[in-house]
Amino acid sequence: MSLLTKIFGAGGKGGKGPSPQEAIQKLRETEEMLTKKQEFLEKKIEQELQIAKKNGTKNKRAALQALKRKKRYEKQLAQIDGTLSTIEFQREALENANTNTEVLKNMGFAAKAIKSAHENMDIDKVDDLMQNITEQQELAQEISDTISKPVGFGEEFDEDELLAELDELEQEQLDNNLLEIGGPENVPLPNVPSTSLPSRPAKKEEDKDDIEDLQRWAMEAM
Repeated sequence: MSLLTKIFGAGGKGGKGPSPQEAIQKLRETEEMLTKKQEFLEKKIEQELQIAKKNGTKNKRAALQALKRKKRYEKQLAQIDGTLSTIEFQREALENANTNTEVLKNMGFAAKAIKSAHENMDIDKVDDLMQNITEQQELAQEISDTISKPVGFGEEFDEDELLAELDELEQEQLDNNLLEIGGPENVPLPNVPSTSLPSRPAKKEEDKDDIEDLQRWAMEAM
């Protein structure tokens, strides 16, 4: 019985093939088995090498036999390395195929779900529904705008006339402020008398001297 037959089974003509998960599991078990075999052969190669070194000068025949066994073990180890590479490649291919299968299966399931969701949908009904929603939103906006406007209880005023009256009041207030700041400009002054003033009576001598003293003091102060 070959190694592949041991791994995958003989199977009959009408027998069902293994699933990807089963095949991947079998390959992983085989990888573990071959890895353990590798470790065993590596230890045996090291042992035979030590025997050859030990008997190299004392017992040449024993040393040669150890080297021959070492060569056989190395050959088996190389074969196992190649087999492991092939199995690893096959396992990765199966894992990728299994992943792709699951992805496609889920995508197909989602597509069926979308189709089922759209079965009872009519595009004309959807358009009518959206149009109805739009109309109701516009109506609600108009109602909100109407409610938010102030109610005058029947009193209607011309806003332009009110603004004109307000401008007049502001201009009048501005004129009054300017008059208060600048003071009266056209206040009448008293008339200058046309007749000459009466001459003052003659002063006494001492008054004259006082006047002259005051004039002299004023001149010095300047």
